[in-house]
Amino acid sequence: MIKKIIFLLIAILFISIPISKAQKLKNSIQIKGSDTMVNLVQAWSERFMQKNPAVFIAVTGGGSGTGIASLINGSCDIASSSREMKKKEIELAKSKGINPYEVIVALDGVAVVVNPKNPVEKLTLSELKDIFTGKINNWKQVGGEDRKIVVLSREVNSGTYIYFKEHVLKREDGTFEEFSASSLLLPSSQAICEEVSYNESAIGYYGMGYLNPKNKPLAIATDKDSKYILPTIENVISREYPISRPLFFYTNGYPQGLIKEFLDFVLSDEGQRIVLEVDFVPIKKN
Repeated sequence: MIKKIIFLLIAILFISIPISKAQKLKNSIQIKGSDTMVNLVQAWSERFMQKNPAVFIAVTGGGSGTGIASLINGSCDIASSSREMKKKEIELAKSKGINPYEVIVALDGVAVVVNPKNPVEKLTLSELKDIFTGKINNWKQVGGEDRKIVVLSREVNSGTYIYFKEHVLKREDGTFEEFSASSLLLPSSQAICEEVSYNESAIGYYGMGYLNPKNKPLAIATDKDSKYILPTIENVISREYPISRPLFFYTNGYPQGLIKEFLDFVLSDEGQRIVLEVDFVPIKKN
């Protein structure tokens, strides 16, 4: 009987601990979501764990939609996302007792890439939309060789897919066109990178952190009378590059305890230097 009373008192004491203190008792963080951000989040996590050896941070991708769904069902502490949460996702989260809290942790330019052997160097947003919707289907229509265009896209669960659709395939009335039915949907930014590296007919898109010598980024202009801009750190910070975006972390409520410590590190000068190290764009100039 005495043991039962002691156990009950301990349980009541633990339940009564404020959330912030309870979270401090936890020495691990689960982060799920954006494939675009996975290398960046892994770099942050590794540095934070070096500084805090008792802490373990698990990082997995799967797409922004996967991360947001995991936050909603309570299976992760932080959702990484290359797009904003949708209104219906926020409503669903709140119906389950989850209060999404948004933090912008970095910036990114969505690079449009082709094989280095492709002579095309630049496109307008209108030409880009026509390529990805199938209205332009041969490279000679935009100054390239007489070669059929192979359109590569991320899968629908990807935040980059949604961002590209909402900002590049947008109609004047605010609705969106659909990707060409012949588009190849690939599971990750790395898969697009690899396909472009050996397919001279391919065109794809991904976060600029994946840029490498085997892929050639195209300069993009809002229209034919505008300046063509490459996806560089300087052009994203200045917002000159027309396909630039913020990158997000979402937590359940205002971050506390260990989660807040990690977010504080991510937003610190050191954390933002890591953003540069992996070829993304910091939210502020150090």
